[in-house]
Amino acid sequence: MNTMDDSAKLDETYDTPCPRVESTKTSDEPPLYFPQSGDDLPAQPKEQMDPIGPWATGRVTFTPQDGLTGIRPVVDRYSITSFGAPQWRSHNQKFFMQSNEKIQEAQLAVGSAKRCVERSYMETDRTQLESTDHLKKRAGEVYRWKIELEHLILDITKEIELLETEYRRVKHSLSVLTVPEAIAGEFLQLRSKRLESDLIRDEVEEELTKVNISLYQYLNEIALCSEIRDLFGRTREQIEMQITELKAAKVRMEVDWTDKTDAYAIDSECIKLKNDSSTIVWKLGATRFPAEQSTPSSYEHYTRESLTDAEAAKQRSMNLRSTLNSIYKNSIKDLRDQATRVDLVLGQKIKLTEDIHLQLEKELLRCLHELANTEKSIQELRHSTRGLDCAMKVAQTRLANRLQRRNVESCRDIPQFALVEEVKLLNERTSAVLAELKRAEETQAGLVKARGDLEREIVVKRKTLYIDKQRGQLLRSFYPSTI
Repeated sequence: MNTMDDSAKLDETYDTPCPRVESTKTSDEPPLYFPQSGDDLPAQPKEQMDPIGPWATGRVTFTPQDGLTGIRPVVDRYSITSFGAPQWRSHNQKFFMQSNEKIQEAQLAVGSAKRCVERSYMETDRTQLESTDHLKKRAGEVYRWKIELEHLILDITKEIELLETEYRRVKHSLSVLTVPEAIAGEFLQLRSKRLESDLIRDEVEEELTKVNISLYQYLNEIALCSEIRDLFGRTREQIEMQITELKAAKVRMEVDWTDKTDAYAIDSECIKLKNDSSTIVWKLGATRFPAEQSTPSSYEHYTRESLTDAEAAKQRSMNLRSTLNSIYKNSIKDLRDQATRVDLVLGQKIKLTEDIHLQLEKELLRCLHELANTEKSIQELRHSTRGLDCAMKVAQTRLANRLQRRNVESCRDIPQFALVEEVKLLNERTSAVLAELKRAEETQAGLVKARGDLEREIVVKRKTLYIDKQRGQLLRSFYPSTI
């Protein structure tokens, strides 16, 4: 703060008070417009102001017609006054005293303002220096955490590279498994393309994916391909999960490192700011506390948690890499018996699928035949309803024509009742036929749905036969011999 220059300016402005107007009279007596000696005594008028005179205006006498008699003094603005000369002089003195009091108050306020400005500048300088020291300490703390994050990020990056090397090793081990493993895997992939209801876990899939309790039981016996595949698959999944965990920890630390780098740059820029800096501007709302701001304890907890989690992930990765060498070993395989069992259950499954496919086609023919009969019946029912409609028109026309009879001829005779009964009967018959037609149409819709379901199921079975017989058996024919 440049407090000296500002104080000098304030001194030049406020050290010259408003001058008081002094009287030119040199005697000890007060001026004539101020209170004089004797003003506190009662005033004795020299002459009495008569009610009648050249100064008076208005009427003087009252006539008997007005209801009053006698002489009434004339009263106007010249005859009655509110104050005398002593009050006038006292009034003048009051304004001078009031002005002098206000001038003294203004001088006191100016002096107080100067002292307040000096004190404010001193406190502002002290506060600014304290804030700068706090910013320096905070910047040093942020820089320390940033360096720790940088070192751990480099270690995590190296660990990810080592783990990716092991992942490629496991992947290569999976790719160089024996031909039966590839055939079994491809066949499983083919059978996963079965449609809808045939996509089940049947005996063929059970034989293909059979897994024993432990691989180590078969070190001196037959080692199944699925066990080895599952073992390396689990190992690959563990490596993938560990790589994902390391990358997540790295991303979290990189985000934290970026935030700390930006925070360090911001605090460094804040430390460089002075009162004469060219980048300082008014910032409305800068003193607010955002709801998402952290506290020093939560800040340190978050940073330490990031470092701790990353160190734990790094240690788990190192432990996993140390156990991989014990997993890589050759396993004795004899897949011929297993292949025979798979071929046997596959042949049985194909035969069963062919049988059900044949039965579904026969059932579809029955459904189509019944659907044709139902459609024929529906056409007959619709024709029957049209015949009943004609009869209804005849009966209603007869009734309408007979309603045109006049006078006594408009009689409720037997033909009238017979026609009404005919209309009632035709309504009942038409309703019954329409109900049968609706039921037939519902039956037709059910048959159409059943036909669609049968056709879809036949497609499913054909797809299954294509996968198991044409593709699956062809693929299984490439299984290696015992030699």
